[in-house]
Amino acid sequence: MKILVVGNGGREHTLAWKLANDSAKPEIFCTPGNAGTAGLGTNLGFGATDLDGIQGWCAENKPDLVVIGPEAPLCAGLTDVLEADGIRVFGPSKAAAEMEGSKQFAKEIMKAGGVPTSAYETFTDPDEACVYVRERGAPIVIKADGLAAGKGVTVAETVEQAEAAIRDALEGNAFGDAGSRVVIEDFLVGEEASILALIDGENVVMLASSQDHKRIFEKDEGPNTGGMGAYSPASIVNETVLKKVKEEVYDRTLAELKKRGITYKGVLYAGLMIENDQPSVVEFNCRFGDPETQCVLARWDGDMLPAINGVIDGNLSEEMIRWKDEHSVCVVMVAGGYPGDYAKGEEIENLGKANAVDDTVVFHAGTALDGDKVVTAGGRVLGITSLGKDLPDALSKAYIAVETISFKDAFYRNDIAHRELKRLGIDLNNE
Repeated sequence: MKILVVGNGGREHTLAWKLANDSAKPEIFCTPGNAGTAGLGTNLGFGATDLDGIQGWCAENKPDLVVIGPEAPLCAGLTDVLEADGIRVFGPSKAAAEMEGSKQFAKEIMKAGGVPTSAYETFTDPDEACVYVRERGAPIVIKADGLAAGKGVTVAETVEQAEAAIRDALEGNAFGDAGSRVVIEDFLVGEEASILALIDGENVVMLASSQDHKRIFEKDEGPNTGGMGAYSPASIVNETVLKKVKEEVYDRTLAELKKRGITYKGVLYAGLMIENDQPSVVEFNCRFGDPETQCVLARWDGDMLPAINGVIDGNLSEEMIRWKDEHSVCVVMVAGGYPGDYAKGEEIENLGKANAVDDTVVFHAGTALDGDKVVTAGGRVLGITSLGKDLPDALSKAYIAVETISFKDAFYRNDIAHRELKRLGIDLNNE
């Protein structure tokens, strides 16, 4: 059995790792992959958005399954292209992927479907947008409408910050075409959490809860990143919240998409803000989150392929997924300077020692091979992921592994899961 995983980040290494360990023992290919995926199978030379190259390789090599990791090829229509050639694909269609490809579209779906989310308006004129911000006040959230690699969101603490973000996007072309339109949202109060759900067009199976850490610095300070770490499960997502997420978020969203003739098949990520057991949607993603995937798939007990096939074939069920009782933690190591400018090509040392820590896997994100060396090749470099009998146990293992690894100007947060620890009565003096 041949499986092609499209993408080169931590999410894709995690997906490839989980699939490589399936009892079906598939042959794994990744494109373009990274130094981590190279240890699981064969890396190909196509970029994730090289639709023609990927299509040609699939026509020649006839993989049994293609799993598309990142949002860019999904929004570009890779699923549609491959399915037209008779290839089995895990990932939503181009039309369904607009749930991430356009924040305005996602907001329209939520508003029409009665999905709880913040009030918003959309603008292409910077002066009109600034007038709106002055009327609404701060804090307020400015988002580039299109795909901006996790960097198109500004949580503005003041009106002045909001206006600067608006002008950066609409006048300064900070996000290219993705920022030619901005969505301005009211600031939601509460605590964030993430829910991933597998959807086969009709059936929704929610995966284990997790909580991401977006800000670069401890105490959740500094600019947003693609994610500095995560843990699972997140106790703030209790049974009451889970029920509301299923009924008020997923069921209503899918119903509204169906009204518009869009069938959603794949994974749909709901980034949530939770206040007094009421979830509101901050954002939707049309793919697995990163670093949430590392935590969630580490806790997935047994094979993943039956659920993926269930999504494709339309017979997904809860029985296809089991969870380990352990807790999981992912600590992301980034290049110095991230999310701004950062160096590449720095040698990463002691990866073997880190992988030898009990119940720990070092997932590669921004890495590459330079001869026999593993070197940095991106802003988020590694996601060190550990399982433990409880959260403190998982954290202990993860940080032991993190402290083993070294590369020039490596940076990571020391307070992953600090909110959950506080709920457990463990104070790290991070609040």
